[in-house]
Parts: sequence; structure tokens; C-alpha cells
Amino acid sequence: MSTALLSDDDIAKALTELPDWAREGDSIRRTIEASSFLAGIELVRRVAAAAEVADHHPDIDIRWRRVTFTLSTHSAGGLTARDMALAREIDRLHAQG
Repeated sequence: MSTALLSDDDIAKALTELPDWAREGDSIRRTIEASSFLAGIELVRRVAAAAEVADHHPDIDIRWRRVTFTLSTHSAGGLTARDMALAREIDRLHAQG
């Protein structure tokens, strides 16, 4: 998958398909409230496994049942298609419960 930086228009278009994500500078972020602390940890475990396969790792902040994922392609200096793909995968994994 390309590590070319996305344009502002490309990012805005991608975020229309990722309504739970918000842009914050050179990153996108989503906070998910899990049903329990252990459910949040299980989501993090599943996201970590997917991130390893994709070789693209999110920043993850866990606060009791609230898990915040922040995505950016640091090596490219901003947002790329890899971030949008991982955001879609995080959404899919969350929807699976």
C-alpha cells in the first residue's frame, strides 16, 4: 500500500466513509467505549494482531473502558492510505464485537 501523503481533499473524502474518526493535524483519531475493561483490552488485542499483519501500528491509549486509536504514517510525515485502511479495519473489528 502506498505511503504517499494524502491531500487534504483525499483525507476529507476518506473521512466521509469513516464517520467516527476525526482529523487532528497529521493524524486521525477515534475513541471507542467498550462494554467493559476486558472488552476494551480484547479489542486492543485484535487491533494489535491486525496492525502486525499490516506492519502499520496505531498509537493506543486505554482509559478503563475508553480506548483511543490515533493513526498517522510517521515515516511519511502525515496521513496516507495505510492509515485509512487501518481505520477501516479497526471499525470492522469493533463492529464484530
